Amino acid sequence: MPELPEVETVRDGLARHIVGRTVADVEVRRDYSVRRHEGGPLDFAGRLRGRRLDAVARRGKFLWLLLDAPGTELPDAALMAHLGMSGQLLVRGSAEDAGAAEPHPHLRVRLWLDGGGALDFVDQRTFGHLSVVELVPTPDGAPGGAGSPLPLIPEPAAHIGRDLLDPALDRDGLVARIRARRTGLKRALLDQTLASGVGNIYADEGLWRARLHYARPTETLRRAEVERALDGAAEVMREALAQGGTSFDALYVNVNGASGYFDRSLAVYGQEGRPCPRCGALVRRDTFMNRSSYTCPRCQPRPRNARW
Repeated sequence: MPELPEVETVRDGLARHIVGRTVADVEVRRDYSVRRHEGGPLDFAGRLRGRRLDAVARRGKFLWLLLDAPGTELPDAALMAHLGMSGQLLVRGSAEDAGAAEPHPHLRVRLWLDGGGALDFVDQRTFGHLSVVELVPTPDGAPGGAGSPLPLIPEPAAHIGRDLLDPALDRDGLVARIRARRTGLKRALLDQTLASGVGNIYADEGLWRARLHYARPTETLRRAEVERALDGAAEVMREALAQGGTSFDALYVNVNGASGYFDRSLAVYGQEGRPCPRCGALVRRDTFMNRSSYTCPRCQPRPRNARW
């Protein structure tokens, strides 16, 4: 599933290509892709036609496009996109570009834009979805997320924490909340209500950089250790952003259809049996929450009081 760097790469591309454009028409080719929209496909299309796309914002893995609200100063709704396992938002530069070739076999929703071109939602595995949702004020009065200065956030995303790259993040409060939990360190990093945007890949890479095992009980961690884990995750996400995110196959691409290249820089994730780039010990893979965790057994020794 795309994590913060992949979603931010998509957000940045959309902001550069479609902000200021108006939705001329909407095609819902698969109803299931708008299943979370209250009112169904016809209402979804009706609420988008004629609306201008004013900004593209993101918090953690959540992405939304702010819609203009004629007659008011602030927008009241947004097109929210959850990419799921394989969702892609692809910009078609012109009407000819969008209509000339055979439609993508997994095209689910198309937004035709004024002046030609389209925004396509493509989703092979169909776990992703689009919906038009109401906006609510942020509890702290700070901007809702990257890409918009407005203190507004889609109601379905209001429960998630700020991400590690958000300037408005209360870092001291986050450290305290993690240390107050009784869980494993990686579970805390993956808890989107604490801090959003970190998934399996960047949790493993960040913990390797911090030299901490994923099963360390959070209640035993010193403040400096939690800071190291957060710094490691934030650092690796910044580096991934510079390379366009991590891509293992054609299912993650940016708005122009290009894949990210950070997978070539991974130290432990997916590297089972290969030497740790820091100490040379062979990387270990463990089953974790129906997924996998990758660690260096020498740099990240397993604690005796491990907590899953």
